Amino acid sequence: MAESRLMKDGINQVALRRVADALGAVWDAFPRARFLRAAQEGLDGLELKQRVGHVIAALRAVLPADFPAQAQILQRLPTHWHPGDPGDALRGFAAWPVIDLVAVTGLGHPALALDTLRQLTSLFSAEFAIRPFLDQHWDLCAARLAGWLDHPSEHVRRLVSEGTRPRLPWGMRLAALVRDPSPTLPFLERLKDDPSEYVRRSVANHVNDIAKDHPDLAADLCTRWAEGAGPERAALVRHAARTLVKQGHRTALALHGADQAARVRIDTFAAQRPVVRVGESQTLALALTSTARTEQRLLIDFVVHFRRASGETSPKVFKWTQLDLAPGASFARDKAVSFKPITTRRHYPGEHRAELLVNGRSLAATTFVLKA
Repeated sequence: MAESRLMKDGINQVALRRVADALGAVWDAFPRARFLRAAQEGLDGLELKQRVGHVIAALRAVLPADFPAQAQILQRLPTHWHPGDPGDALRGFAAWPVIDLVAVTGLGHPALALDTLRQLTSLFSAEFAIRPFLDQHWDLCAARLAGWLDHPSEHVRRLVSEGTRPRLPWGMRLAALVRDPSPTLPFLERLKDDPSEYVRRSVANHVNDIAKDHPDLAADLCTRWAEGAGPERAALVRHAARTLVKQGHRTALALHGADQAARVRIDTFAAQRPVVRVGESQTLALALTSTARTEQRLLIDFVVHFRRASGETSPKVFKWTQLDLAPGASFARDKAVSFKPITTRRHYPGEHRAELLVNGRSLAATTFVLKA
């Protein structure tokens, strides 16, 4: 995918025609021209999530209002769906509004809606659409999800773990699971050794979500799973513990063979340019020296405190590197931080602060100014 292409471009004129082609193939009465007119009007001026909602509105205007009739049409789509250009990293986005439509029109028919989501999830992912059902119909959903744990499709199995993440990015937050994640733990236990890396990575992301509100629970889970783990589960545990590492959680650091008390001297940690502009990149320069008497493992991250529209700042932690440093040895490396506009973050001018984390501890900081 070209760097200049934004994620919102995944829902464009080509994507709309793919949606229209599939609906026309399964429903003879589909008003293709009317749908395309409504969906295309004003689309270019919208951001990603706005485009999803805009296309959903266009779909509702042309599909049967009765959800059971609508579901009959939607459930036939997978066999007539064109996957798009294999070279297009955003080709799956075309199905996003089609799937999320079910969350808008199907809440009154939860059982049928869940069956529909199970059949559609392979087109993109029903991880966003399933969340209102989890919020309003947990018992029904939990029973269905338990039945999907052995489903032959990795997409359906992944939906069990990804759809129930307490803090799924871009998704509705599941407040009950943020408070108490225990209802999803049996699902994660069953899926932690799934044959699909796609599923295992989702399990890791789910545990990482739990770590943000219940770090000790997540750390205990990672510790237990690490015992006797093969390479695939060990990779899952490392990925699941990344927030714990950034927090400097002793148990998570131990899983990586590191210690909270990193013995280093920070020789340099500085922004190379005092002023950068939106669209440019800042370079952070790091140089440190080991003061330990033995070799030590260092997990090096950095935090950028991005300016928000309100004038407050919002921290974002980035991975830098992991290394084993010999006694007295030095390490130096630069790291670029991009301030190019992206779909998921808007950049605001003002002072920005960058922090150096070594084994989860803040050891240095630097500031610079971002200008429009």
